[in-house]
Amino acid sequence: MLQATGIYKSYGTLPILKGVDLHVNTGEIVSIVGASGAGKSTLLHIVGTLDRPDKGTVTINGTDIGTLSSKQLSAFRNEHIGFVFQFHHLLPEFTALENVCIPAFIKKVGRKEAEQRAEALLDLLGVAHRMDHKPAELSGGEQQRVAVARALVNNPDIVLADEPSGNLDSENASALHRLFVELRDRLNQTFVVVTHNEELAATADRIVHIKDGVIELNAE
Repeated sequence: MLQATGIYKSYGTLPILKGVDLHVNTGEIVSIVGASGAGKSTLLHIVGTLDRPDKGTVTINGTDIGTLSSKQLSAFRNEHIGFVFQFHHLLPEFTALENVCIPAFIKKVGRKEAEQRAEALLDLLGVAHRMDHKPAELSGGEQQRVAVARALVNNPDIVLADEPSGNLDSENASALHRLFVELRDRLNQTFVVVTHNEELAATADRIVHIKDGVIELNAE
């Protein structure tokens, strides 16, 4: 599903990634762990098309994203990649249902179809009863589940999660970890998760360790 090869990235004179190779299979949960500054989030942003590498290639489900124009890249990202962040980034003026629908509207899916898909996902994630509530009226755990539904609404090839439980208490963090496994089992969804949370990392099918901008092969 995902193949990143020879990824290098520097910011100014500071090298962040120094030749990273990463592969992820369909229906696999891969956790990326490492100390702060090791390059975890930078790698996630590059494979998520939010940033471009200085050198190297990224292929998602057969598409070399380095060959796409900025406009093509935006469309590809919206259709094929879902994102879940530590801070949920829900739009405060919209309800949970409307927030979930936004990527589908960008894709030009009809309102009825988008809302039906969003309602089904919110129901699957156990927050359908909160669909008409705005983010400020939801708990942190509920907001994160809405964010997961938003990430899934376009049936993405892969979901990228950056510290998704970092802003949750231990009970909600554990529930989110179980949710990822359930979605993998029920939907054959592919996940790449950057995390400091050892419990979340342990639920993955595979753990990739990054240290000083390279993957520790003996630890993968």
